[in-house]
Amino acid sequence: MTLPLDVDRFLADAELVAAPEDPRPGSWAGGPSAQFVDGTWWLAWRLRRPVGEGRGFANVVGRSADGVHFTPVATVRRESFACDSLERPALVRTPEGRWRLYVSCATPGTTHWRVDLLEAARPEELAGAPARTVLASGPVPGSAVKDPVIRHDGARWHLWASVHPLDDPDATDRMTTEHAVSADGVAWTWAGTSLTGTPGGWDARGVRFTAVLDGFALYDGRASAAENWEERTGVAVRDGDGWTALPGGPHLQGPDGGLRYADAVPLPGGDVRWFYEITRPDGAHELRTVLLPG
Repeated sequence: MTLPLDVDRFLADAELVAAPEDPRPGSWAGGPSAQFVDGTWWLAWRLRRPVGEGRGFANVVGRSADGVHFTPVATVRRESFACDSLERPALVRTPEGRWRLYVSCATPGTTHWRVDLLEAARPEELAGAPARTVLASGPVPGSAVKDPVIRHDGARWHLWASVHPLDDPDATDRMTTEHAVSADGVAWTWAGTSLTGTPGGWDARGVRFTAVLDGFALYDGRASAAENWEERTGVAVRDGDGWTALPGGPHLQGPDGGLRYADAVPLPGGDVRWFYEITRPDGAHELRTVLLPG
């Protein structure tokens, strides 16, 4: 399969969407989740401070007319979820026109993660919506689950999440991508493993789907625990009912480190708008976007 994007333009033509509040390592703006509805762009992203200074302190929802310049309309903070940190959110519009924000929450004092759900009639109302836990763990009880990617196929909901086994306290960064299905997007049934790392490869330590499109998915990968937070991006292709990593990865990486949490929104005319988190020369992470031909 030919790589479904122009790698050179992906980096060179990108524009800044959001920068971290403090330009130093451990300070991030990223983890995007995008929707394009009735001519308006909606984007959710995560803000983070260094370990010991707040970690993932907020998820922001913004709107835009051009897909580049976003005005925040709702902000949810980790204190509202009684958690240590927030990770990448998933912003979803239901077939009925309601809006959902799936929020990844770190259980205080542990390496465990869960996923909570906020739902409202309008994106601006998400910050005031009550939260309910929809994924308490991965397929193995007690495992950590976070960073869901959620799609509706016209009949049912699909979710791909990063799942971390917690059996070895020194290796909780290991991750696989697990698939779940649902009739309502609230009660989920685990349906099997979608992708695991390649032994000895650039993604051996763990893989995490970040976007699922027709026929392929983007995923974050890392070779070792030392690459945690600096993952690079690979491509997986559909293989029957499963997925196979495309050889030759990583297919996208930043000149100064990681390129991760890439999302993609195909547009009616055939173009695709991409969003991604990238490491800067100062070690901070920022959120960028680029519009490319489909």
